Amino acid sequence: MTISEKVAYLKGLAEGLELDTENSKEGKLISVMIGVLEEVAMALEDLEEDTEALCEEVDALNDSVSDMEEFLLDDDDDDDDYDMDEDDFIEAECPKCGAPLVIDEDVLMQGNIQCPKCKEQFAIDFNDCDEEGCDCHGHDQSEK
Repeated sequence: MTISEKVAYLKGLAEGLELDTENSKEGKLISVMIGVLEEVAMALEDLEEDTEALCEEVDALNDSVSDMEEFLLDDDDDDDDYDMDEDDFIEAECPKCGAPLVIDEDVLMQGNIQCPKCKEQFAIDFNDCDEEGCDCHGHDQSEK
């Protein structure tokens, strides 16, 4: 039995007693108390409905966040097994200290490269490359 049903039952009992709610102090008191109980019961029902709706929304949001986490973090991909595409990098040697370098294609196209070991800045001359089929992109630039 809900609170509203219990208040309705009390109201029915009070009406069955045929209390004088206009002249009797006790009748007025009981009548006002039942009115207050009705308002409290309605407010509680509204709160329960709102809480239920909020819980459903929170569950839906939680599911959406879980889906986004799964998509963004994608545990199926092992970052340890990440293999860099060899076409995006070239290997070179610092002209000053001889340190081996692996240079990203985007950095290479900017022009100057800085050796992380000796901090020397240098440019790679693609015109000196005679190998056919190499990925240094010097062939593409010299033909333009």
